Amino acid sequence: MNSKTHPVEFDAIVIGAGPAGSATAAVLAEYGRSVLILERESFPRYRVGESLIPYCWFALDRLGLVEKMNQAAFAFPKLSVQFVDTGGKLSKPFYFVDHDDHPSSRTWQVVRSDFDTLMVDNAVEKGAEARFETSARQLIWDGDSVAGLEVDSKDLGTYEVYAPITIDASGRDTFSQLRNSWRIPDQVLKKIAIWTYFDGAQRDTGVDAGATTVAYLPEKGWFWYIPMANDRVSVGVVADREYLYRGTRDPEEIFRRELAIQPWVRDHVRGGRQAGSFRVTGDYSYRSRHCAANGLLLAGDAFAFLDPVFSSGVFLALQSGVMAADAVEQALKDGDCSAARFTEYGDRFCEGIEAMRRLVYAFYDSSFNFGDFLKAHPSHGRALTDCLIGNVYQESLGQMFEDMRAFATLPEPLSHGRPLAPSQASPRIHRSGGGEGEASGA
Repeated sequence: MNSKTHPVEFDAIVIGAGPAGSATAAVLAEYGRSVLILERESFPRYRVGESLIPYCWFALDRLGLVEKMNQAAFAFPKLSVQFVDTGGKLSKPFYFVDHDDHPSSRTWQVVRSDFDTLMVDNAVEKGAEARFETSARQLIWDGDSVAGLEVDSKDLGTYEVYAPITIDASGRDTFSQLRNSWRIPDQVLKKIAIWTYFDGAQRDTGVDAGATTVAYLPEKGWFWYIPMANDRVSVGVVADREYLYRGTRDPEEIFRRELAIQPWVRDHVRGGRQAGSFRVTGDYSYRSRHCAANGLLLAGDAFAFLDPVFSSGVFLALQSGVMAADAVEQALKDGDCSAARFTEYGDRFCEGIEAMRRLVYAFYDSSFNFGDFLKAHPSHGRALTDCLIGNVYQESLGQMFEDMRAFATLPEPLSHGRPLAPSQASPRIHRSGGGEGEASGA
């Protein structure tokens, strides 16, 4: 679709070196493709999202990283998840191996700066080129197709790069969404999170040492409690903006106010030392109007992000990265990177997101209780657990969610997320030289 007047320097350009971008680049490099990764920051760099769910294992296995994860000092074994009610009562931990005796049942809590570095290093080892401190500035359009990118480099200044396909894996910066007005927030899941870290805080012993804990608050808010390597724990509170910001907008004051009413978390951090500042993020859930345009494909958080109550973020990023790479490889083989080629990719990825999204809606429904649902429908226990660990592509989930509608208000599938159709595209003219708008990137 791209004009032959532009020099094609790479088979693919990837915006962003996070899990989605690095996974895409690694798989394409394994196919023998020339891949350029553009990353705005220098690595290692901070990211939140430390808890991996079991089905991350399959993407990491595809990338050849399982053994490195097992040996990595930054990866702390996670064998279970547990829940705490508003009064501080702890549930029996759910051990992943009890559901499925498979290597994926041993997952990890990670330091994201180290995990993401491992991911991009793996892509480079497989043959991709990574340029750090290099921001994607604007898409270069040739008619109705993306032909490449104008970038801004710390060392080289502003220049252009070209490829038949650009994969936007810019994360929550949502590079393409913002420039094309494609961002559509979830109007129900308007949550914010406030978090920090503690050194020396209490953690369980033995096989429970790495358990992720979800501790409930009134009004369907919740704390995460994630034990990490080097005796550090990630602790965050998530709830509706109106609930958390009642009376004050000071992050520390809000965090400590909510901590005071969640006895399990309060007691666990009491003996710890706070490490670092309080951090805040909002606008938790969104999806792009389109997953692709001619010469452009979105992956990971650059396409969609879902409230993290079930730790699905890195899983969805890794999954979409591998799926995107396979779809791009076939498109490059066929010499056709038009938007329509990525219909199956968008539909399949959205199918997985929708399964997790229904569970998130149920979690926040004030009338819903997972225990009550399973008492009424014990046969759905395995399907529910499969969904929670990332096994989201199976027919049994359909009937489970139909039955769940009697207990909770579940969303209908979103209509957006498909490729940009030719009738929706506005012709764009290639512009060389000076950029438009603010420099951005991954």
